[in-house]
Amino acid sequence: MKIALYPGTFDPVTNGHASLIRRGRQIFDKIIVGVAKSTPKHTLFSLEERVAFVREVFSDDPGVEAEPFDGLTVDFARQNNACALLRGLRAVSDFDYEFQLALMNRRLSRNVETVFMMTDYQWLYISSTIIKAVASQGGNIGGLVPENVRRALEKKYGLC
Repeated sequence: MKIALYPGTFDPVTNGHASLIRRGRQIFDKIIVGVAKSTPKHTLFSLEERVAFVREVFSDDPGVEAEPFDGLTVDFARQNNACALLRGLRAVSDFDYEFQLALMNRRLSRNVETVFMMTDYQWLYISSTIIKAVASQGGNIGGLVPENVRRALEKKYGLC
């Protein structure tokens, strides 16, 4: 069984993330969405909420799991028998950071490969940060995030 770990903050999960996971499932038997506890970013949603969002979005796919993790990504990958880290690239600006990260992960664990997938063109311009900024100002985020996330953002920002 080929298992990939898709690590990230997912604060919150977007339709871009969901698209990448669905496309990754065409390659991997199982994808574990590793929701990071430790992050330099200030998160809007709790770790439990972020994991729950992903689980709800993929409740119909037994090949996608969402799990919280803390510590080194490669350690979590090894603990879950993942052979690869799945990473999305939106633009050239993502590549430099992701390339450095992939090389460090490769140094830490030679048995875990990094697989890059290009983001589907319709999601190139979105990120969790942009989604939160738009939602915080009452902007329409419909169609950019899963419905459970849209409702949670509207509630968080007092828009409903």
